[in-house]
Amino acid sequence: MESRTAITRRALLASGASVGVMALLPGSALSQSQRRPNFILVLCDDLGYGDVGATGGGTIRTPNLDRMAREGAVLTDFYSPANLCTPARAGYLTGRYPVRTGLGHAVILQNDRRGLPHSEVTIAEALKPHYASALIGKWHLGHVAPFWPPTNHGFDLFFGLPYSHDMDPLSLFEDNGPGVELTQEDVDYPQLQHRFLERALRFIDDNRSRPFFLTLALSAPHLASHPHPDFAGQSHAGSYGDVVEEVDALAGRLLAHLQERGLDEDTLVIFTSDNGPWFEGSSGPLRARKGGAGYDGGYRVPFIARMPRTIPAGLRSGSISMGIDLLPTFCAMAGVPLTPGLEVDGRDIQDVLTSGSATPHEQLVLFDNEDAVAIRTQRWKYVSTDYYRALNLNIEGRGYPQLYDMADDPGENYSVAERHQGVVAEMQTRLRNAQQQFAPYRTVDSTIWAIPVGPPPTD
Repeated sequence: MESRTAITRRALLASGASVGVMALLPGSALSQSQRRPNFILVLCDDLGYGDVGATGGGTIRTPNLDRMAREGAVLTDFYSPANLCTPARAGYLTGRYPVRTGLGHAVILQNDRRGLPHSEVTIAEALKPHYASALIGKWHLGHVAPFWPPTNHGFDLFFGLPYSHDMDPLSLFEDNGPGVELTQEDVDYPQLQHRFLERALRFIDDNRSRPFFLTLALSAPHLASHPHPDFAGQSHAGSYGDVVEEVDALAGRLLAHLQERGLDEDTLVIFTSDNGPWFEGSSGPLRARKGGAGYDGGYRVPFIARMPRTIPAGLRSGSISMGIDLLPTFCAMAGVPLTPGLEVDGRDIQDVLTSGSATPHEQLVLFDNEDAVAIRTQRWKYVSTDYYRALNLNIEGRGYPQLYDMADDPGENYSVAERHQGVVAEMQTRLRNAQQQFAPYRTVDSTIWAIPVGPPPTD
């Protein structure tokens, strides 16, 4: 049953209640202070579930993130909005499944003219005018007009790259008004992540007296690996591991800076990734990798949240959640009503973060490009599509329905479809409904190669 606090909070948000009223609610993130909380999203690029100690990693040293996890919350079943970069970032910033944004298919390349439509409402836009906002690091949601620069999407400051750091030509830009300027034409790769952090710390200092929203979108550990000289050769996991240890050190510097500035208890810091690992990195016990159809290795990512006195130390929750939840959660914590008429797929996960409560989601839909290919509920996972010999393989058409009990088999190794045929039917219905719901948003024809339904081969 829904708590009275949750019902009251939602009613107040729907009516546009003031922060002062919100601050009186027990369990609200605003109950500690009249000040709206700051939000910092540290979004890594291609960081795997098994690369971080808090989610089972052991090869790469991540002491700062491990400490952050001890002092805050780890969501073990947190999903990126997509298994590829561009759609994932669209989902994180809009609170919507990426297919809705027109960016659900593949990634934006150098000669691409696509971008995030202005009809989409980003977190930065949703929090205006109450929040200063910045996107520092990798954008990858359109590098031509009218989608570029990110200040066209509600951010007050942009400092960073138009796309991934393995794409040429690559330059570093800044837009702090009135227009975007070229900062560095030939990027110094080993210094890049440190430059992102330094600019982020300056943004924090410039806005310490008012609420702010910062997305620190590191372009690492995406290949190619370019570790800073202080970290090169230090990890047992090669240059990739060097870069992850560098990222860990940067996270430690960020948290220390907040403490030094007296902003520690006023700031929710979230550390996560845009998708699973690519050709290097570890997905831990999870199946598949970046771009891996509907399996968790491409989708499920590390998630650590820290906000002293609001998020209890050492909380660890398996309640399912997704990057689309950040926009509604931030708005709820800030006491800012959602934009009227905005249809979001995410849910407010405050109670998950502060008490480890049950998920507000009945299900999560996982896509391969623009095709809904998997459904995750709290207990079950149903996958309809896999990659096989350069083909997107329709497993259902092959006669092998894939149902996984995620409580017993988080690695999705053994289907239990034969033992739970009723659950299979329910999950198939959920998937068909999702496919029908999101089909109108697709921009390209399906890429799934369907094998005719029939008995499985006997050879």
